[in-house]
Amino acid sequence: MTDKIREKLNNLRIEADNAVTRAEEAEAKNKKYEQLILEKDQEITSLHHKLGVLDGELEKTEAKLAEYKAAQEEGEHSKTTNEGLLRKIQLLEEELDNAEKNVKDTVEKLRQVDVKAEHFERQVGRVEQERDMWEKKYEEENAKYVKSKAELEELVATMEGL
Repeated sequence: MTDKIREKLNNLRIEADNAVTRAEEAEAKNKKYEQLILEKDQEITSLHHKLGVLDGELEKTEAKLAEYKAAQEEGEHSKTTNEGLLRKIQLLEEELDNAEKNVKDTVEKLRQVDVKAEHFERQVGRVEQERDMWEKKYEEENAKYVKSKAELEELVATMEGL
């Protein structure tokens, strides 16, 4: 009879240990996902900053382009000056095209990062739910263990009284 109780106790201990292990693994996963989210948030912040810088550069480039075009229209300069300005305009237009391409690429990367961040947030939610479930199971099993232990102690006390 006591062997069965001991066996039951050992089984309960093993189950409790397994539940604790699973809970610790779930917490480690949760921490990993939270770190990933933090990294993605930092990447988003970096990309937002980069986008702001590129927007500023775009505005400056557009302003320079407008200035050079105005200077061209005024015709105050000689043909050589005009040719130099045309070369500068061409370069600025290329810079503008490159800046617009960079802005589009950055916006696309930002969208992708946002999608990934949402995905990781959902994963973290699922992991947290799983962790909560395992914690609840652990508490239930622990309560069973405590109850069984009390019953065993009562049984031992009764047997010693005999």
